Amino acid sequence: MPMPKNDIYQEMADAWDTYVKGLERSLDIIEKDIEEAKQLAGVCTNEWCNATEHLLDELGNALFSISEPRWSSDEHNKRIKMLKRRLYDIYVNYRGVYRNAA
Repeated sequence: MPMPKNDIYQEMADAWDTYVKGLERSLDIIEKDIEEAKQLAGVCTNEWCNATEHLLDELGNALFSISEPRWSSDEHNKRIKMLKRRLYDIYVNYRGVYRNAA
């Protein structure tokens, strides 16, 4: 019985797209939170800073441990590269908030 190769690849591509969109939404949330913290003096409490840094580390682990599958589209691969760069930029922004609060 032949394997339904196209069906399997489509299922994996859909799951990959959902995963990448989830990472994008997560970056949106943390980026918004950091931007709001820039506006409020004293928001960067030890607890907030530790939680934010932990979330950034987790997102970094998720993004940088991804091995782009050979079947993924160029669009997905570009999105992953863009997300990695965006995470770096968000972290730099976070460090600025952290420094100003310290």
